[in-house]
Amino acid sequence: MKTLIRGGAVVTAESTIPADVLIENETIRDVAPDLPANTADRVIEAAGMLLLPGGIDVHTHLDMPFGGTTSSDDFETGTRAAAFGGTTTLIDFAIQAKGTKMRDALDMWWKKADGKACIDYGLHLIVTDLPEAGLEDMDSMVGEGVASFKLFMAYPGVLMVDDATIFKAMSRTAKNGALVCMHAENGGVIDVIVQRALAEGKTAPIYHALTRPATAEAEAVNRAIAMAEMAGAPVYIVHLSSEDALNKVREARDRGLPAFAETCPQYLLLSVDELARPGFEGAKYVFTPPLREKSHLPKLWDGLKHDHLQVVSTDHCPFCFDDQKALGRDDFTKIPNGGPGIENRLQLIYHHGVNQGKISLNRFVEVISTSPARIFGLYPKKGLIAPGSDADIVIWDPNAEHTISAKTHHMRVDYSMFEGFQVTGNARTVLLRGNVIVDKGSFQGRPGGGRYLRRAARGGAWQ
Repeated sequence: MKTLIRGGAVVTAESTIPADVLIENETIRDVAPDLPANTADRVIEAAGMLLLPGGIDVHTHLDMPFGGTTSSDDFETGTRAAAFGGTTTLIDFAIQAKGTKMRDALDMWWKKADGKACIDYGLHLIVTDLPEAGLEDMDSMVGEGVASFKLFMAYPGVLMVDDATIFKAMSRTAKNGALVCMHAENGGVIDVIVQRALAEGKTAPIYHALTRPATAEAEAVNRAIAMAEMAGAPVYIVHLSSEDALNKVREARDRGLPAFAETCPQYLLLSVDELARPGFEGAKYVFTPPLREKSHLPKLWDGLKHDHLQVVSTDHCPFCFDDQKALGRDDFTKIPNGGPGIENRLQLIYHHGVNQGKISLNRFVEVISTSPARIFGLYPKKGLIAPGSDADIVIWDPNAEHTISAKTHHMRVDYSMFEGFQVTGNARTVLLRGNVIVDKGSFQGRPGGGRYLRRAARGGAWQ
């Protein structure tokens, strides 16, 4: 089967050129102007459209147990929603239960995705327990294509591990070529602040943010980078939310350290004011790290522009407002942490970044697709429109107008964090390995059509 996408402009991280794309089966065979249509079995007209490599979201939590409930999107609904938004690959998190082998977690998450994933997916491994034998477990996970591990400096008694565990994990990845991803907040200090707030009767959603200061994030980011430097390993800071933390990453990169960081649309576009909404509405915006003061937003955009931040992910972890967020109506610490966003990432970053001049079109492609692919061992099969790459292509209409709303989104959650946001620029047609899975608002893929991706460890290629 040969498909020709004709008349569009191919956008990569480096250039934008008018070109056609010839696809044979699942792979891009040629990218050049005026390719002959008679060589193709199917022609897709793309005049006036941008041809983007499929979006890669490296931070999602589908079908994840947390806070006495489970995130509302599973691998079927979550990946379908991702496809509508132009994301063709995601990397989710398998969570090791304390006292168990990492392989048990991997098997469990494979079962969660089996027969359901509509797009391609990989898995990180969340490490909660690392005895000496666990170091060999890390090596075996790399052999299964799990080339990254996440550790938490927050959530004491649940997910948090101590500095010795973090350092041991980083020392191991320095040898096996994997990458440690850090949730960086000073969980011990935050827990003290939280208990003080509760003792004073401060239980509303706004106190989720007020008990997690930006300084606690910056301190943990600094400590994570220091441990990585001592271990001789790279480090990747997830969902960076504040100028304070950004400064620590920038300083490390200025010294030549392999320190990387992502941010998310919510930290670029929303502020702590959302948690102060009347009644319990602020619970919709309870996730960790919390939203910050508005002054942080332009600093993060600037960090994205100048490569102090390398990736925009979503941290998609939805909980329905009426029956899940409500678990914390009388105590903000019991509100399930997380929010929906997997469908809107490209729309929001294109509109508020490219259209408003904060980042270039090529930088947009870099942060939503190419850099995630490079950092997480998927490049050049993913993250690029070039001969030999997977034919994951988004035919992007730069003039399409869209209003984001829970009434029309495809995520299985009863609200949107970006309700009423009007954006210009949207996915018209989405191809996964040469197969059209979304076209003009119609889903044409299938549950189980996505494949598990075995990702390559990068070893010494981090600089």
